[in-house]
Amino acid sequence: MKPRNSQTQPADSAASSAPGTSQFPPGLYLVATPIGNLKDITLRALELLAIADLILCEDTRVTAKLLSHYGISKPTLSYNDHNGEGRRPRIMEALAQGQRIALVSDAGTPLVSDPGYKLALEVRAAGHYVTALPGASSVLTALCLSGLPTDRFFFAGFLPAKSGACKKELAALAAIPATLVFFESARRLPDTLALMAEILGEREATVARELTKLFEESRTGTLADLAAHYEKEGPPKGEVVIVVGAGHAQQELSADDISQQLETLLLTHSVKEAAALLAQKTGLPRKELYALALQRKNHG
Repeated sequence: MKPRNSQTQPADSAASSAPGTSQFPPGLYLVATPIGNLKDITLRALELLAIADLILCEDTRVTAKLLSHYGISKPTLSYNDHNGEGRRPRIMEALAQGQRIALVSDAGTPLVSDPGYKLALEVRAAGHYVTALPGASSVLTALCLSGLPTDRFFFAGFLPAKSGACKKELAALAAIPATLVFFESARRLPDTLALMAEILGEREATVARELTKLFEESRTGTLADLAAHYEKEGPPKGEVVIVVGAGHAQQELSADDISQQLETLLLTHSVKEAAALLAQKTGLPRKELYALALQRKNHG
């Protein structure tokens, strides 16, 4: 018995691997595209794009450069978070007519901090064929370049724009026993690194930018060192990935240790914030830490 919602993968035979339509049944194809260097695309992805009935693009102007480079001329349609709801009925109708539709992002793998999740979900629910053609990923590229452990990692995407929400998100991620990977805009990089140093502590990290491009850069150091560097030099150019090492195993703290850490946090945070941050860091009950922090605040 097949699992529910299972799909049959086309056979990998000599006939089906030849260029043409036989290896690509009608359906939705999630196609990874280069993150910088246009040569970082698979042969299978190029074959699919060359015979697709329609290519859905995050930005048709960006995808046009890729298609032109490889001499591919196919109908394109913008599909993003702003117009997706209105586009999906047309796309579902095309799939019902037996068309092959490719979904690409501006760079990298679709659905990874890019539009397409709702579409893929709806297409699968309707019983149409859905598959992914793997390829470039800035997450994995930056992780490999970082020199940090790769056996366990957690992709956190973009952090919230507002400082308070960003602090809460970082505090929630602090206890994860794995390398952390983030996307960030170059403009916000100095401030984000400073917040990471404040919340996550003295961790090794890497800032990777312009991956696979001519001016690719991978800068390593502690979060505090990196924050100081980009504060001095200013925001860099290009797309940025931040890779942060896992925190050290938590040690049992004495009452004096807890009291001292609360005292330090209360210098720059409210009672509620100080208790929440120390709870995330130590695993101790937030209510107990709140009571201790309140006591110190009142008697400070």
